[in-house]
Amino acid sequence: MSESVNRDAINYDNQFIRRVMREDLLERQEELELAIAWRDHQDERALHRLVMAYSRLVVSVASKFRHYGLPVGDLIQEGNIGIMQAANRFDPDREVRFSTYSVWWIRASIQDYVLRNWSIVRTGTTSAHKSLFFKLRRLRARIGEADGGALTTDGREQIAQSIGVSVNDVQHMEMRMSGADASLNAMVGENSDNSIQDFLVDDRPNPEQSAMMATDAVTLSSWLKDALDDLSDRERLIIQRRRLEEEGSTLEQLGFDFGVSKERIRQLEARAFNKIRDNLERRVANISDLPFMA
Repeated sequence: MSESVNRDAINYDNQFIRRVMREDLLERQEELELAIAWRDHQDERALHRLVMAYSRLVVSVASKFRHYGLPVGDLIQEGNIGIMQAANRFDPDREVRFSTYSVWWIRASIQDYVLRNWSIVRTGTTSAHKSLFFKLRRLRARIGEADGGALTTDGREQIAQSIGVSVNDVQHMEMRMSGADASLNAMVGENSDNSIQDFLVDDRPNPEQSAMMATDAVTLSSWLKDALDDLSDRERLIIQRRRLEEEGSTLEQLGFDFGVSKERIRQLEARAFNKIRDNLERRVANISDLPFMA
């Protein structure tokens, strides 16, 4: 039964991929009209046309995460959720192509799924550790150490400097990503009555710490949202793509998308960031205490 289900799932995924690859891309004006029809009139036909035209982006992004051992079909489904979120949030008045806008949502949705379901239970909580998780294989290839063996000391140092983490973090992630999975119910020895899970330390926060962390997170999120809302649409999108994405866009990429020079993008980014800093400085005694402003 399970083999039959898996075969049916693979066939469905292949059919979906073939279908979206046959979809025609949209001209800018047609895309704009469809986006307005969905935003202003909730025209589901317009939404379907808009999403299907760019579902090939879902397949493209999902394929880049296939080496994490998760079914490609599941990655595509998560990417579809991301593109639907993009469609619901897309503002055609911003003069940004939907294809450019939706890629961030597709990637974020798939990355979140990978982090929740990959065999490594904990990959780190900071954006730098998550970036290390997703970039380690590519960085190994870039420095010529992609043979699957242990990284050299120099290789670890190069990767640590590139991501902005410690060498120990790189070594720890390398060990996690190269090690095989082991059952927590496995006995620690042939004559032992104890399993691996009996020796695991519960390092989770206690209920009081969890409540404080949750409250702080909600407050910080609210403050940051208010600060972003004070920006213009263009400034907000620049900050989002430069500083809030896992792989931030370059000045050249943004300059091309907005039709201006990369120096102009740099100026707009600096002005937007200063606005955010000024907004947050009115709320805290020391702005460096905020993790995203340190």
